[in-house]
Amino acid sequence: MAFKVKDHYFKKAKQENFVARSIYKLEEIDKKFKIISKNNKVVDLGYYPGSWLQYVAPRVLPEGKVVGIDIKPINEKMFAKLKNVQLWQKDIMDVQSVADLGEEEPFDIVLSDMAPNTSGVKSVDQLRSLSLVEMVFSLLPIFLKKNGHLVIKVFESNEAQVFLKEQKKRFKEFHYLRPKSTRSTSKEFFLVAKGFLA
Repeated sequence: MAFKVKDHYFKKAKQENFVARSIYKLEEIDKKFKIISKNNKVVDLGYYPGSWLQYVAPRVLPEGKVVGIDIKPINEKMFAKLKNVQLWQKDIMDVQSVADLGEEEPFDIVLSDMAPNTSGVKSVDQLRSLSLVEMVFSLLPIFLKKNGHLVIKVFESNEAQVFLKEQKKRFKEFHYLRPKSTRSTSKEFFLVAKGFLA
């Protein structure tokens, strides 16, 4: 079954000229929870390879903007057609304020599909994933405006559940989703948090 899922969404992404199958995860999340709207300003933390940028950019037109941050080199050519996308090659922890990204105010939406370099050791990978999740939550006062939304990938673990339970009070709504395009062998799920109580 895992291979069927992989083949279907992998081929679909190639046919539709998307850089990765992960675009369908965000598409399902957005359709279900109505995260992204016209004219939103969105930041994608750890955007590489960029399929979430491809999904968001046309949806926030005409006045919206998408900012992508990643430590990997920027592929300017690939995203040149997306005129409302700005990319930064930075370590997210080096961003002290949105002014470091050329912005004047926080974003309407924070996205993070970041995953650690996996070791194959379940407990190690879970802790590495949680470390990324904790980092993003620590940066929300910088990146996310009041009443803004967050979509973030999490590796399932007891520690992650405990941490997220503690963060629940920071948002008006807290939802969990495992998108259909997720491989059956994957332990990931997505937190969709709406209405940041900054």
